[in-house]
Amino acid sequence: MLNNRSMHKKSELTVNGWSDVIFSDVIDVNPIRLLKKGTNAKDVSMADLKEFQRKIDHYKIRPYKGGSKFKNGDTLMARITPCLENGKTALVDFLQDKEIGFGSTEFIILSARNGLTDPYFVYYLSLTPEVRNAAIKSMTGTSGRQRVENDVFDSIIINLPPLPVQRAIANILSDFDEKIELNRQMNKTLESIAQAIFKHWFIDFEFPNERGKPYKLSGGKMVESELGKIPAGWDVGTFKDALLTIESGSRPKGGIGSYSEGIPSIGAENILGLGQYDYSKTKYVPIDFYNQMKAGHIRNDDVLLYKDGAQLGRKSIFMDDFPFTKCCINEHVFILRPKEKITSAYLYLWLDQNWVTNEIVNLNANSAQPGINQDGVNSLSIIIPKVNIIKRFDNKIKPIFSRIFNDCLESNNLSQIRDSLLLKLMSGKLELLIKVIQKKGV
Repeated sequence: MLNNRSMHKKSELTVNGWSDVIFSDVIDVNPIRLLKKGTNAKDVSMADLKEFQRKIDHYKIRPYKGGSKFKNGDTLMARITPCLENGKTALVDFLQDKEIGFGSTEFIILSARNGLTDPYFVYYLSLTPEVRNAAIKSMTGTSGRQRVENDVFDSIIINLPPLPVQRAIANILSDFDEKIELNRQMNKTLESIAQAIFKHWFIDFEFPNERGKPYKLSGGKMVESELGKIPAGWDVGTFKDALLTIESGSRPKGGIGSYSEGIPSIGAENILGLGQYDYSKTKYVPIDFYNQMKAGHIRNDDVLLYKDGAQLGRKSIFMDDFPFTKCCINEHVFILRPKEKITSAYLYLWLDQNWVTNEIVNLNANSAQPGINQDGVNSLSIIIPKVNIIKRFDNKIKPIFSRIFNDCLESNNLSQIRDSLLLKLMSGKLELLIKVIQKKGV
């Protein structure tokens, strides 16, 4: 599909109506958009773009002072390392008609040209390895702050299908992204439900009493504790009281290197949220090394806490639904394994409270490098309810968590199919399908 201009050869595709064109001749790169300084407008930061997620679901309203400008249908593509390599590319669809938004100066704006290219096709074109690799190779600047040169798009040749076929290709790929987005929104709702149930039971103390009535509202006895009033018979302890063990991982001498098989080694960069795993960043350790590890082997229902770096305080939980039968953690992660006093679901949701996350971050307050140790984690406080309450809570929460994990696995499978189809559709290899699309005049 794509070639360097100096190395370009005539395409051998037999699909009717496709033509070899220069990228920037059919797609506008950083087009002029008018937005008066001081005007309140929707602002998208680099942090608002998620890796390989088409949807932009967060922005702020700010006075425009400068930055890239865009409208609906534009593709935002990170120009700086490592954001581009990590897949920060998205499609703008949240603006009103004729509304202009703005964002980071580190965005490249790609805009479909009327009558020549389709906006959604442009977005998917920007995700192809050929376009991404060409952009990455064009980067210049100091190490760690390299940026894509705009003129790279003047030297990329694309084999462009007619508009009807562009739209059909985009529609096929969009069906996958829309299902993935639906799963993501559903999981967001499910996680909110789990958090709300946790709050109702263990913060508001309105768990069902013996008669099925809200405990505190029905006059349930409360006693003083170091974390405030709690139900009678409950305790406040430390993580050392509540956890069976805390384990840290390790890596082979000299680092993980370029192992492409073996046992997956999980780090903070892999986990994007509850049940969400970035498979593109999976690293491996040799089986022999895994077998010799004294700690760090992940078991079902382990809670993971990321102990240093930018991900300090991030947490996740592993369940039966996870696709790896064996995996381990690296040295940047703690495994938290509960005793019988609490369960993994309770522990995860306890950690998921903002004030607890802040407590974890504050364990590092006097350190030059972000990081926490086992003694610090062991010192954290936690409410320990009666065992029968914990078990009833687990019965309500585990099906919700299981649904979240199943949805995430489905989304991962859909993304793999989408990516495979992306390459084939964009290269014209699915010629029969494309001919059917052309025949139907989609």
